[in-house]
Amino acid sequence: MTTARFLVVLDADSTLIRNEVIELLADEAGRREEVQAATEAAMRGEVDFATSLRSRVAALRGVPVESFERVRARIEPTPGVLELTAAVHERGGVVGVVSGGFHEILDHIAPALGVDRWRANRLQLVDGALNGEVDGEIVDAAAKASTLRDWADELGVRPGATIAIGDGANDLQMMAAAGLGLAFNAKPAVRAAASLVIGPQDLSEVIPLLP
Repeated sequence: MTTARFLVVLDADSTLIRNEVIELLADEAGRREEVQAATEAAMRGEVDFATSLRSRVAALRGVPVESFERVRARIEPTPGVLELTAAVHERGGVVGVVSGGFHEILDHIAPALGVDRWRANRLQLVDGALNGEVDGEIVDAAAKASTLRDWADELGVRPGATIAIGDGANDLQMMAAAGLGLAFNAKPAVRAAASLVIGPQDLSEVIPLLP
């Protein structure tokens, strides 16, 4: 069994990367404004995440699979992400990402950013295009928290040696489950609940907090 000294788990959208992937996909459907407003409400915790995600994914119906490549080309890694993942590895830690976003994008960008393991939602495809539905169980706030705990168990990492980094309301349970919950580029409710708030949008600011 692989073991680690500690575990760092990040959200993806607006944390690991600067973008909200579902908004980039919505651009391909010509429905960005509608989806952006729904995303903001979900991140503030005003609506149930799973319900909101289903409605936003429904707006993507008909987007062709070829769009994924265009979306991936627009992804901007958050400043400091490579420095952070390198520092975690140097200290014997593992980097995980658990996201309410999508494997179709994360599978391509996570390895290049030094991420060791990741979990996200999957989009259903029919005849080479999105059919507007999520495939399988939705990765929501509870799933994020349970994933952090499961990964820590698998790696032999005690709960106190886990760090969770997120920006939205669906990260709160994961941050509460971790030994240290960091609000990054975060909404007010998340900043209020976090152990610490990272001010600059630079993930290398987390490095001094690593065990």
